[in-house]
Amino acid sequence: MTYLTGFHAIEERLKSAKASGISCGPLLVAKAGPRAKEIISIAVNNKIRIERTGVFDLDNLAPDNRGIALQVADDIGSVEVSLENFLEGLGEQKNALVLILDEITDPHNYGAILRCCDQFAVDLVISRNRRNAKHAAIISQTSAGAASWVPQAETPNLVRAMEDLKECGFWIYGADMEGDAVHTKDLSGRTALVLGSEGSGISRLLLEKCDGFVGIPSSGRIDSLNVSVATGILLYEIRRQRTR
Repeated sequence: MTYLTGFHAIEERLKSAKASGISCGPLLVAKAGPRAKEIISIAVNNKIRIERTGVFDLDNLAPDNRGIALQVADDIGSVEVSLENFLEGLGEQKNALVLILDEITDPHNYGAILRCCDQFAVDLVISRNRRNAKHAAIISQTSAGAASWVPQAETPNLVRAMEDLKECGFWIYGADMEGDAVHTKDLSGRTALVLGSEGSGISRLLLEKCDGFVGIPSSGRIDSLNVSVATGILLYEIRRQRTR
């Protein structure tokens, strides 16, 4: 089992449990300050079991706790959906937005990306079901609880997933430093954005499936932006285009 210790992560996990039906708990409490008491109240209202425990015992289970910790399964507690069900449920929706993560292995980056996805209304995040970030507690804490709200689909074959998206009318763009300036592209409609790994970028097979490439104009002295920062900027531009 995994233990969430960040206040935001615990709070959003408790709230999403009721909305999504994903189980969690118990909430372990060693000492309750004002913020912890607010979270305990949410747990009570959502009928999550609460267990009192000693400080020493909680420190052994969750060393970075702040007096409380929430026990969850090892699957990040995310809103898991299948790509097939997502595509079937689109109906006539024209402005769907999907993010494809190609080997994002740093859980801090993964969590920060999910936080951006929550803020900029990404409809689905797709990742490979092997070799991706699986550090549930770090992801949930870094995402400030967004991991409990952002729909995520896992697949063994990202190339096939891209083909399925294209069959449903999606245009797919890869994030690349040498790509066209993102603000010059029309990113309305059904759009998917591919983000490559921290070290090697987008893999060759996925590059070949992209319809185009978008980049962020910059004048810095270092090579590139962190992948989670770049994600936020790119998603902001897509959101701006769709709400102007």
